[in-house]
Amino acid sequence: MSTSENFLEVMKKMQERGLSALDAKMGIQIIEATPQRLVGTMPVEGNTQPFGLLHGGANVVLAESLGSVGAHLHAGPDRRVVGVDINATHHKAATSGIVTGVATAITLGKTLCSYEVVISNEAGERTCTARITCLILAQR
Repeated sequence: MSTSENFLEVMKKMQERGLSALDAKMGIQIIEATPQRLVGTMPVEGNTQPFGLLHGGANVVLAESLGSVGAHLHAGPDRRVVGVDINATHHKAATSGIVTGVATAITLGKTLCSYEVVISNEAGERTCTARITCLILAQR
């Protein structure tokens, strides 16, 4: 299967399933997706902690969603992908608007994929940097 056929098959399966319940609840939208680079957005409103700032866990959900989709695109439609490590450094608070996450592949291997995810506010200021590693499980 060619890379473009693989991409189309994975995207078709994702469209059939729809967003995960958590992604939908948080308002995450993936607007660009290839194994090498993914871009997604998430509103700050509805994803804040009690003091009105974007919840740090919301940043992690956005990062994991992007990295997991990228790893799945790389692995192909017949493989399963699970996250095995994620970390995030929060640089600056976001209090309104939309944040954008850009996930860039660090490594795309046979069993592991890692992504750096940079999350920025509408002014283009980096608010969070995350790294996610996913394990590609053997075919059954």
